[in-house]
Amino acid sequence: MSLYLSQEETRSYHPLDLVEQVVASHEWPFDRQGDEELTVGVSGSWCEYHLWFSWREELCALHLSCAFDMKVAKNKRGELCKLLVNCNERMWVGHFDLWGEEGLLMFRHSLPLRGANGPTTEQVVDIVETAITECERFYPAIQFCLWGGHSPEDALAAAMLETVGEA
Repeated sequence: MSLYLSQEETRSYHPLDLVEQVVASHEWPFDRQGDEELTVGVSGSWCEYHLWFSWREELCALHLSCAFDMKVAKNKRGELCKLLVNCNERMWVGHFDLWGEEGLLMFRHSLPLRGANGPTTEQVVDIVETAITECERFYPAIQFCLWGGHSPEDALAAAMLETVGEA
Protein backbone atom coordinates (compact mmCIF):
# COMPACT_ATOMS: atom_id res chain seq x y z
CA MET A 1 0.00 0.00 0.00
CA SER A 2 1.43 3.35 -1.01
CA LEU A 3 0.54 6.48 0.92
CA TYR A 4 2.28 8.72 -1.56
CA LEU A 5 0.82 10.02 -4.79
CA SER A 6 3.56 9.76 -7.37
CA GLN A 7 4.80 13.00 -8.84
CA GLU A 8 7.32 13.50 -11.58
CA GLU A 9 10.44 14.65 -9.74
CA THR A 10 13.00 16.78 -11.47
CA ARG A 11 16.40 16.93 -9.89
CA SER A 12 18.84 19.47 -11.23
CA TYR A 13 21.85 17.40 -10.10
CA HIS A 14 22.66 13.89 -8.94
CA PRO A 15 22.92 13.70 -5.11
CA LEU A 16 26.35 12.04 -5.28
CA ASP A 17 27.63 14.99 -7.36
CA LEU A 18 27.08 17.20 -4.31
CA VAL A 19 28.68 14.62 -2.00
CA GLU A 20 31.67 14.56 -4.33
CA GLN A 21 31.97 18.36 -4.17
CA VAL A 22 31.86 18.35 -0.35
CA VAL A 23 34.44 15.56 -0.14
CA ALA A 24 36.72 17.24 -2.69
CA SER A 25 36.55 20.52 -0.74
CA HIS A 26 38.08 18.67 2.25
CA GLU A 27 40.73 17.14 -0.01
CA TRP A 28 39.79 13.64 1.15
CA PRO A 29 40.68 10.81 -1.23
CA PHE A 30 37.59 9.36 -2.91
CA ASP A 31 36.50 7.02 -5.64
CA ARG A 32 33.25 7.36 -7.56
CA GLN A 33 31.83 4.05 -8.78
CA GLY A 34 29.21 5.17 -11.28
CA ASP A 35 26.00 6.96 -10.41
CA GLU A 36 25.17 5.01 -7.28
CA GLU A 37 28.31 4.74 -5.10
CA LEU A 38 31.12 6.88 -3.78
CA THR A 39 33.80 5.82 -1.27
CA VAL A 40 35.92 8.17 0.82
CA GLY A 41 38.88 7.81 3.17
CA VAL A 42 38.95 10.06 6.25
CA SER A 43 41.57 10.21 8.99
CA GLY A 44 40.08 10.51 12.45
CA SER A 45 41.82 11.10 15.77
CA TRP A 46 41.65 7.40 16.65
CA CYS A 47 41.68 5.56 13.32
CA GLU A 48 40.96 5.72 9.61
CA TYR A 49 37.32 5.74 8.55
CA HIS A 50 35.97 4.43 5.28
CA LEU A 51 32.84 6.29 4.20
CA TRP A 52 30.57 4.71 1.64
CA PHE A 53 27.77 6.77 0.11
CA SER A 54 25.08 5.18 -1.99
CA TRP A 55 22.07 6.59 -3.78
CA ARG A 56 18.88 4.53 -4.07
CA GLU A 57 16.72 6.08 -6.77
CA GLU A 58 13.66 3.93 -5.99
CA LEU A 59 13.74 5.11 -2.37
CA CYS A 60 14.97 8.62 -3.12
CA ALA A 61 17.44 8.16 -0.29
CA LEU A 62 21.10 8.92 0.28
CA HIS A 63 22.79 6.37 2.53
CA LEU A 64 26.07 6.76 4.41
CA SER A 65 28.04 4.00 6.08
CA CYS A 66 31.14 5.01 8.03
CA ALA A 67 33.25 1.92 8.74
CA PHE A 68 36.00 1.78 11.33
CA ASP A 69 39.36 0.53 10.14
CA MET A 70 39.00 -2.70 12.14
CA LYS A 71 37.37 -6.08 12.00
CA VAL A 72 35.84 -7.58 15.11
CA ALA A 73 36.75 -11.17 15.97
CA LYS A 74 33.79 -13.55 16.28
CA ASN A 75 34.46 -14.24 19.96
CA LYS A 76 34.16 -10.49 20.75
CA ARG A 77 30.98 -9.72 18.80
CA GLY A 78 28.45 -10.57 21.51
CA GLU A 79 29.84 -8.09 24.01
CA LEU A 80 30.35 -5.48 21.30
CA CYS A 81 26.71 -5.77 20.21
CA LYS A 82 25.62 -5.10 23.80
CA LEU A 83 27.83 -2.00 23.81
CA LEU A 84 26.44 -0.80 20.47
CA VAL A 85 22.88 -1.00 21.83
CA ASN A 86 23.94 1.28 24.70
CA CYS A 87 25.72 3.65 22.30
CA ASN A 88 22.69 3.80 20.00
CA GLU A 89 20.49 4.80 22.93
CA ARG A 90 22.62 7.93 23.34
CA MET A 91 22.35 9.09 19.71
CA TRP A 92 19.67 11.11 18.00
CA VAL A 93 20.74 10.48 14.42
CA GLY A 94 22.07 7.30 12.84
CA HIS A 95 23.11 4.07 14.53
CA PHE A 96 26.05 1.72 14.98
CA ASP A 97 25.93 -1.69 13.38
CA LEU A 98 28.11 -4.76 13.09
CA TRP A 99 28.07 -6.11 9.57
CA GLY A 100 27.67 -9.86 9.25
CA GLU A 101 30.41 -12.35 8.61
CA GLU A 102 33.00 -9.66 7.96
CA GLY A 103 32.71 -8.30 11.51
CA LEU A 104 32.87 -4.78 10.14
CA LEU A 105 31.91 -2.10 12.66
CA MET A 106 30.17 0.95 11.21
CA PHE A 107 27.95 3.95 11.75
CA ARG A 108 24.98 4.13 9.36
CA HIS A 109 22.48 6.81 8.43
CA SER A 110 20.07 7.39 5.54
CA LEU A 111 18.70 10.70 4.37
CA PRO A 112 15.25 10.31 2.75
CA LEU A 113 14.78 12.92 0.03
CA ARG A 114 11.44 12.12 -1.63
CA GLY A 115 9.78 15.35 -2.72
CA ALA A 116 13.01 17.32 -2.43
CA ASN A 117 15.17 18.43 -5.31
CA GLY A 118 18.09 16.61 -3.66
CA PRO A 119 20.19 17.14 -0.56
CA THR A 120 21.59 20.51 0.36
CA THR A 121 25.27 21.10 1.00
CA GLU A 122 24.42 21.58 4.68
CA GLN A 123 22.67 18.20 4.85
CA VAL A 124 25.65 16.41 3.30
CA VAL A 125 28.06 18.18 5.64
CA ASP A 126 25.81 17.34 8.61
CA ILE A 127 25.62 13.60 7.92
CA VAL A 128 29.39 13.38 7.37
CA GLU A 129 30.15 15.41 10.52
CA THR A 130 27.65 13.40 12.55
CA ALA A 131 29.11 10.10 11.40
CA ILE A 132 32.70 11.06 12.19
CA THR A 133 31.77 12.78 15.47
CA GLU A 134 29.83 9.76 16.76
CA CYS A 135 32.57 7.34 15.69
CA GLU A 136 35.19 9.45 17.47
CA ARG A 137 32.99 9.86 20.56
CA PHE A 138 32.39 6.15 21.06
CA TYR A 139 35.75 4.83 19.85
CA PRO A 140 37.28 4.72 23.37
CA ALA A 141 34.33 2.69 24.69
CA ILE A 142 34.68 0.27 21.79
CA GLN A 143 38.39 -0.14 22.51
CA PHE A 144 37.78 -0.63 26.24
CA CYS A 145 35.23 -3.34 25.45
CA LEU A 146 37.14 -5.14 22.68
CA TRP A 147 40.73 -4.91 23.87
CA GLY A 148 40.55 -3.72 27.48
CA GLY A 149 38.38 -6.56 28.73
CA HIS A 150 35.74 -4.23 30.22
CA SER A 151 32.04 -5.06 30.25
CA PRO A 152 29.97 -2.99 27.80
CA GLU A 153 28.52 -0.97 30.67
CA ASP A 154 31.90 -0.25 32.27
CA ALA A 155 33.52 0.53 28.91
CA LEU A 156 30.84 3.08 28.08
CA ALA A 157 30.91 4.63 31.56
CA ALA A 158 34.70 4.98 31.46
CA ALA A 159 34.69 6.50 27.98
CA MET A 160 31.90 8.96 28.76
CA LEU A 161 33.51 10.39 31.90
CA GLU A 162 33.44 14.15 31.82
CA THR A 163 36.08 16.20 33.55
CA VAL A 164 34.67 18.48 36.24
CA GLY A 165 36.48 21.42 37.79
CA GLU A 166 39.77 23.06 36.95
CA ALA A 167 43.34 21.86 37.12
